[in-house]
Amino acid sequence: MSIRPVKRVNLSRPTLEGAGVRLRRAFGFGDTSDFDPFLMMDDFRGDNPADYRAGFPWHPHRGIETITYVLAGSVEHGDSLGNHGKLGAGDVQWMTAGSGIMHQEMPAGDAKGRMHGFQLWANLPARLKMTRPRYQDVPSSAIPEVTDDDGTTVRVICGEFWGKTGPVDGVAAEPRYLDVSVPAGKRKRLKVEDYRQAFAYIFEGSADFTDASEPFGVLSEAEVDGRDVLVRDKVGNRSLVVFGAGDEIVVQAGDEGARFLLVSGRPLREPIAWHGPIVMNTDAEIRQAMSDLRDGSFIRPV
Repeated sequence: MSIRPVKRVNLSRPTLEGAGVRLRRAFGFGDTSDFDPFLMMDDFRGDNPADYRAGFPWHPHRGIETITYVLAGSVEHGDSLGNHGKLGAGDVQWMTAGSGIMHQEMPAGDAKGRMHGFQLWANLPARLKMTRPRYQDVPSSAIPEVTDDDGTTVRVICGEFWGKTGPVDGVAAEPRYLDVSVPAGKRKRLKVEDYRQAFAYIFEGSADFTDASEPFGVLSEAEVDGRDVLVRDKVGNRSLVVFGAGDEIVVQAGDEGARFLLVSGRPLREPIAWHGPIVMNTDAEIRQAMSDLRDGSFIRPV
């Protein structure tokens, strides 16, 4: 077994999206080769409805899959195919946009005004870019959860892990999407096959993710003996950890424990042409998508 080294750690960046939703972007746009087959991940959370209630009104998608995971509050959604519904705490929606879909997502807070969720974009291979759109709405009760002897708990949203298989199926690039909670002070080894690219995103607590030598944390300034120096802190809330090659990761939870998403998949290694929520392989395909939007043929007959 070889431990995956940490290539880098970044804090997610404040971003304004949709009709004015304040969120944090872990990664997305620009060079996403370290995350292939994934394209973008947003962390939207807050307890002020003004930060999220404008939502994400009608917009197009083509060539990708979007994965929405709600932890608090709810997200009401609808699309051009007539689908509609509401995701509550713990629910997941895996949408395969394929050849094209128009949809909207409108978040709402819980009784205390809290809203928290994630949206991850996964690329589709060229052979599936124009596949038929489809939804997989998964209630929290259908997501298997397994707890190890040391108290580490894993929710298996997609893929196989510790003998459990997530409810989302038939998706490209063999994704594995896990919600991992490690108790305070515990050290845990988690398998991630060497053919996968992998990242973790911490959203509660803190941890050290250890490679073959020393812990790797967030680089920050601190004052030591009256001098400003750079130190590496434990990786904490809203931190993105990008792993190198290997077949397992090691995590040492901090004093409050650690909860993080652990996401991996088989890289597609295909060219990417990107125009907002439309992701194809060539500029010509992007121009065709724009033309389809203008002339009303973006939504294909089912």
